This record gives sequence, C-alpha cells and structure tokens, in this order.
Amino acid sequence: MIRLSPPLTDEVVERLRAGDRVLINGTVYTARDAAHARLVERIRNGEPLPFDLQGQVIYFVGPTPAPPGRPIGSAGPTTSYRMDPYSPLLVAHGLKAMIGKGKRSAEVREALKRHGAVYLGAVGGAGALLSKRIVAAEIVAYEDLGPEAIRRLEVRDFPAVVINDAHGGDLYEMGRAKYAREG
Repeated sequence: MIRLSPPLTDEVVERLRAGDRVLINGTVYTARDAAHARLVERIRNGEPLPFDLQGQVIYFVGPTPAPPGRPIGSAGPTTSYRMDPYSPLLVAHGLKAMIGKGKRSAEVREALKRHGAVYLGAVGGAGALLSKRIVAAEIVAYEDLGPEAIRRLEVRDFPAVVINDAHGGDLYEMGRAKYAREG
C-alpha cells in the first residue's frame, strides 16, 4: 500500500503506476457533474474557485445525509465518465487526482499524461464502508446542489487503486491484455 497525503506533488504522482493500491489521508474534495460544470465556468470566466485546485484530489460522490453521530452518510463513488467533459481543464489547472468508478475518455487519459495526474478507482457498492474512512465533512460551495455540493472531507486510510497513471498506464487495459494472454 502506498500512503498519499493531499495536496499531492508532481514527484508523488510521478511514482504512481496503474495497479498500485493507495490509502489516502488528509483532505479530499467532493464534486459531481453539476459542481464540475460550475468550476469550469468559473475558470473560463477568470473567476476564483471555491478551493485551490493545486495538488488536490476530487472524489466523485454525492453522499447520503449523515446519520446521527456520523459526519457523512453512505459515500460510494459515482460513475466517472459524466465528469469527462470537465476533467481535462481541471487537471490543466492543477488537480492531481480524481476518485470514481469506471473508464475515462481518451481525452481525460491524455490530460493525465500531459499534466501529471492520476485517476483512482474506489469500490462501487461499498459506500457505507467507505464512509467509515471519512472522519469529517463540511460543505464549501454550491450548497444549493444538495448531495452534489462541494464538500471538504477529511479521510483516514481511504482505499483506492490507481486506474490511470501519469504515464499512460491503464489498469483496465492491463487486465484485458492479461485475460487475452491467459484465455
């Protein structure tokens, strides 16, 4: 296991390879497609963002309401392709990692290589378990979006796997190739 503590540096991202298992400790931001659209609009309009993207990690999640005594409800990953139209611009502006589930577009994978960033996969269907790795949560922007508001999460040993690395490595393609060789 590789331990990551955002904000991530170029050197840390450079060492990650598709297939590496990671545990994230520290601050992670949440955002889904509606929040991504607003972030991109602000960048295009030259307006400040609600948080500094440099070295940050965005988790594609729309958590359920927090039960009593917990900072957050179920917090499983959202299918990532819905963020594909927005991710290249965010990566170009300093975002270093995204967490979600599913494949990313060729444009996103190219942006990861060009700007030195990674895409991490979290286990879908395990939102209740993943929420136990979130020790604090607060809305920092777009409260009107409800579950899709941008939140600042504090995570401890949040598990993920590097799906796409900054060198063009793709865990899904690696698995497909291995299966073809063994099949």
